[in-house]
Parts: sequence; C-alpha cells; structure tokens
Amino acid sequence: MNKLLSKAYQEFLREIKGRIASARIQAARKVSKEMIALYWDIGKIIVDRQKQYAWGQSVVERLALDLLDDFRGIEGFSANNLWRIRNFYLAYKDTPKLAQLVQEIPWGQNIVILQMVKNVKEREYYIRATAEMGWSRNVLLNQIKAGAYRHQEAMPKQHNFPKVLQSHLAEQADESLKSVYILDFLDITKPVLERELERRLVEKIKRFMLELGKGFSFIGNQYRLTLNDNEYFVDMLFFNRILKCLVAVELKTGKFEVEHAAKMDFYLDLLNEQIKLKNENPSIGIILCVQKDSVVVEYALRRAVNPMGVAEYQLFAKPSKELKAILPSEHDMKNQLLLEMRTETKSTKKKP
Repeated sequence: MNKLLSKAYQEFLREIKGRIASARIQAARKVSKEMIALYWDIGKIIVDRQKQYAWGQSVVERLALDLLDDFRGIEGFSANNLWRIRNFYLAYKDTPKLAQLVQEIPWGQNIVILQMVKNVKEREYYIRATAEMGWSRNVLLNQIKAGAYRHQEAMPKQHNFPKVLQSHLAEQADESLKSVYILDFLDITKPVLERELERRLVEKIKRFMLELGKGFSFIGNQYRLTLNDNEYFVDMLFFNRILKCLVAVELKTGKFEVEHAAKMDFYLDLLNEQIKLKNENPSIGIILCVQKDSVVVEYALRRAVNPMGVAEYQLFAKPSKELKAILPSEHDMKNQLLLEMRTETKSTKKKP
C-alpha cells in the first residue's frame, strides 16, 4: 500500500470510527431516555395502584421479587430501585417542566439530584447543567457538594457584556460565565503561584473545561502574542463553539486589581486583530481571582472596551450547613486527638 493510499485509508478509518462513536452515543442517549420514560410509567402505576387498592409498602417488596424472577439478569427492578422510581415520579409529577427535563439526563444523575437536592429551583439548575454540560455522576456530586447553585444565587455575575456585545450574544456570554469557579479537583491545600496554578489546570484540562461550562475547546496556555518587538502571553486560551469566539482566561492568585482589566483589554485587542477569524465573534476575557471588590470591578469594567467578566475561584469547597452540623468542631477534634494520644502513651508504658 503506497503512502497516498495509506494516508487515504487512515482518513477513511478515522471517519468510520467517528461515525461509529457518534452512533453509539446517540444510541446510548436514546436507551437512557426510554429507560427514564419506562421508570416514570412504573412509578406512576405503583402510586396509582397503591392509592386505588390501599396497598402498603409490602406491595413494592413483592413486586421486586416477582420482577427479578421473571426478568433475571436485568438490573433496575430491585426493591431499593423500585422505591427510587416511585419517589422519582412523586417528586416531579406536579412540575411538568422538570418532568420533561429529567428525561435528558441518565438515571444515576437523576438519583443523585433526587437524594441530595430538595429545592425545586435548585433541582432544575442541576438537571439543566447536567444535560447541557454532560456532567458525570462524580462531577455532578462535586458540584452539589461545592454548592454551585448557592454561589450562582448569592453572588451576581460581573461583566460588561450588555455594553459591548449585541443583545443575543451578550445573553449567551452571560450564560457561559459563572460567578464562582470551584477548582478543588486540583487538590491544592495552600496558596500557590499563578504559574503553578496554570500548570495544574493544564494537567487536568478536561476537568477544568467541565467547570468552565458548555462548548469550550482548549487551544493552549501561555499563548504568545506579539506587537512590534514585544511579546505577551495569555495564561490560557480557549474557543467556545456556542459563542463562536476566542475566550482568554487570566489567573490571579490574589485580589482583583484595576490593572488586570486593562491588561485583559489589551490582550483582547491583539486577539481580535491577529488571531480572530473573520466569521468569528469578538473575543471574550475571563479574569479568575481569589477575591474581588464588586465596586472596584464595576468601575474597572466601565472603562473596558472589550467584553470581559471577573469571577472568583475556590481551591476547595466549603462544607454545607447540613455537613457542618454533623462534623465535629475543631475543639472536639483536638480533645479527641489528645485523648487518643494519652491512651496510646499509657498503653505503651504498661508494656514490659
């Protein structure tokens, strides 16, 4: 096989593999959606029959045994899962919008949301985010534990998108920006330099793109720009397929300063003039910092010509109120540690 044929064959093979992978994903989504619909029907039938015949809890246990006997080897009909199915139907039967949305995410993710989130609006947030960004169960669990919804509600986003972008693009850009980014997947427990933070993010770039949101593709870090004989480097550069624009991310391990916005404005000018293609939208900047003064950010963004947003990031998720309630206090932990040390010392002294 000559080189030309070999190259043609490799392209042919990649195309076939792509088609197969795409078909498998579509098939998996279809199966998942049909399974959710089946579980919904089963949950409705269980609730209706219990009400109609005044059946108690034992009917679910009996149903599980009969189904497992008739459908051997098929998962999903255990007593525990039938109770989940019943609770799933009861949770969403009076909210048609959510009843439709839950079909867009896998059963495992539905159960995580059902068990860990009680507020209807909060459930809608996590269901939509899981559907749009393809969150796995572990990523979803991490987002809930980190309080992603609470951060979005408590801390308004800060950007100048309506001022410098067309209305439809400003709305899309707003949806792509978060008020707080949770970077606890980096396993950083103490302050680090900006370059070290960047290095760790690049190492876990897939996980970082999930945290950024939907549609992000990584282009590079320390992306080189030039003006005359001068060189400039963007910390991280992405392309967003939904916004159809370049997205520059600058990392700041300290508090937001006015000059950060001016520097980002300059970088965006260079990106628009040198890198942006004609059919692409204006480049957008995201400045991630440990802390920001909302008033300072507002004034800094007023002077910016290019679209940009400023958001905080957290290197570890703070425990929720519910988790704090069951965790021992620092005082109790110290006392327990001292007690264990004394006990160990006494046992050591008793040994001959």
